[in-house]
Amino acid sequence: MRYRARGHDLIALRRLNTTVVLRALHRRSPQTLAELAAGTGLSRPTVEAAVEELSERGLVGEAAGESGERAPGRPARRFRFRTEAGYVLGADIGLHKMVLLLADLGGAVLASQRSDIDPELSGADRLDLLRRGTEAFLGAHVPRRAAVLARCVGVPGVVDTSGVITSVVVPEWSGVDLGRLLSDGEPGHTLVENDVNLAVLAERWQGAAALAGDVVCVLTGHRVACSLTIGGRLHRGRRGAAGELGMLPLLGMDTAHQALNWPGARRAGESEVAALARAADTADPRALAAVADFADRIAPGIAALALAVDPELVVLTGGATPVGRHLVPLLEERLRLMTLHVPRIALSTLGERGVAIGAVRKALDRVEEELLADTAS
Repeated sequence: MRYRARGHDLIALRRLNTTVVLRALHRRSPQTLAELAAGTGLSRPTVEAAVEELSERGLVGEAAGESGERAPGRPARRFRFRTEAGYVLGADIGLHKMVLLLADLGGAVLASQRSDIDPELSGADRLDLLRRGTEAFLGAHVPRRAAVLARCVGVPGVVDTSGVITSVVVPEWSGVDLGRLLSDGEPGHTLVENDVNLAVLAERWQGAAALAGDVVCVLTGHRVACSLTIGGRLHRGRRGAAGELGMLPLLGMDTAHQALNWPGARRAGESEVAALARAADTADPRALAAVADFADRIAPGIAALALAVDPELVVLTGGATPVGRHLVPLLEERLRLMTLHVPRIALSTLGERGVAIGAVRKALDRVEEELLADTAS
């Protein structure tokens, strides 16, 4: 009995050592065996054994030789975390569009696709479109489906801790565990998250909020919704509905998108908001009035969050960002009358990919959590 327990302990220790080495290479690559031993505190033979095991699993490989002058003698072998060992899929399916991103385990986007969606499409047809779209997209870009280790889909609705959706945008999805439906027969993890929550994750990862901790993100366009991070962590609330001020008609966010309707001339392929922004840039009084109307409608909701959270930054993302140059000073002016302190307001630079980028980040977090977990127990 004692020997079985000891054998179990040795196996657990070996797994823990392997995870420690993988964490070190995930954090910084490439590294030599000597660097890994010094950085982890493990012996060189232990590091060698761990690297060999990780190489067999396809997670670690030898780095290509570096150019330039070398010291005399055989150069030390350098090892790296193989970001190409797997993939994650980030998806954003809204009322008017679907965006798909395929990324490696380092977060580099390898392929992307955007499709327009009929806003009148039913919930069932929209789900079928998502399934068929991702199937074709992955089939075109991924050699082995099993290599897709996680998928995350951003949806316009509140997602609770069990994965069940409440949506006024796609009412047929309310009460549905969309993640379970999408994961049927698919390898890897399938996650579903509120789109504006993913937008703020994207801004924290690659966008305007990279150096900020307390952030309010405002998704603008065909609908207005908000999300927030506190101390750098996404604040979802008990049921995942934190920041959903667009649900409260009293604040006016639910009708704000109507202010962006632009009857003026549009160039070929130009969106309505882009045409409005172009007109505002020429000081067209109707366009400037439309932007001011939009600012009037969204300012009370932003002020409510600013007073509740006291954020250091408000990020505007989504479809209305083309008018951002005119919108930001108008919002600052209105918030001065409504709040104690006006937070800094920034425009997202991630464009239409913002939600899908956040979905990639959430999928990567799940994969890293699994790969880098303490496996000693």
